[in-house]
Amino acid sequence: MRLVAFAHTQADGPPGRRLGVEQPDGVLDLTDALGTNLGAVLNGHDPEAMIAEALAAADTAAEPPILSTEVRHLSPLPRPGKIVCIGLNYHDHCREQGIEPPAYPMLFAKFANAISDPGAAVVRPRATNKLDLECELAVVIGRRATQVPADRALEHVFGYSILNDLTARDLQREDRQWLRAKSWDGFAPLGPVVVTRDEIGDPGRLALRSSVNGETWQESSTAEMIWDVPSLIAFVTRSLTLEPGDIVATGTPAGVGHFHVPPRYLAGGDVMVCEVAGIGVLENTIVDEQPRADDHATAAGIAEPAGNA
Repeated sequence: MRLVAFAHTQADGPPGRRLGVEQPDGVLDLTDALGTNLGAVLNGHDPEAMIAEALAAADTAAEPPILSTEVRHLSPLPRPGKIVCIGLNYHDHCREQGIEPPAYPMLFAKFANAISDPGAAVVRPRATNKLDLECELAVVIGRRATQVPADRALEHVFGYSILNDLTARDLQREDRQWLRAKSWDGFAPLGPVVVTRDEIGDPGRLALRSSVNGETWQESSTAEMIWDVPSLIAFVTRSLTLEPGDIVATGTPAGVGHFHVPPRYLAGGDVMVCEVAGIGVLENTIVDEQPRADDHATAAGIAEPAGNA
């Protein structure tokens, strides 16, 4: 199944958030049965059975799908409890930096405020001149996972999506830790769908590609991962419990702008596209933050970072 959160742009009244299943001829709306919150569905007693029942009821009622032209995709999980990210998890990404792969997975986090919708504009803050993209396979957790062995790890996966791990490289360097650089508002576009585990098969054999204004930046495969999805889940759950609706962003391959020669960064008007085979295409546009008359940082006497535009 390809689960999607969406707004019905041609519906009577304001187009509120809805849940459905993407089909070849459109989106089958399951909101009446499932509600509007995929996270709540995943935290239910048996989400797979609940979704199957909703689909069967819709088939019985012969509900027509909503045309794709009338659908605006939204982030499938707008407020995940945790976004656990993996740094330096691709052999080719290590090679482009001339470094050895780390001895174990490097964990960091993004906060839920960073989530943004497919198609949404993402603001490049004035605090950075070095905004970069990172196309990643996102794992959506479906069952509570604590101390999970690798050979049972995929049993805890509900499905997969795409996450763009936007990063302010100058803030990443200046702060010497990654909180601001990774968790600025909107720095985690997610979507356009969640594809259930059974449809993906082997998550370690998926092509990834990113482009900016139609020019390819990254082109690789999850086969380049240093630690595969089961190994990552096993490692993460040694120290922290993953809950239904949490996201594990599995790292990015070679080709990010920071390691181009010369380096390349995102600016207002740039169109970013992240693609993962079997899942789809996540597209967002960068817009530059405009100066504000009531700049709170300046008013408080806090100096702007050196990268401020």
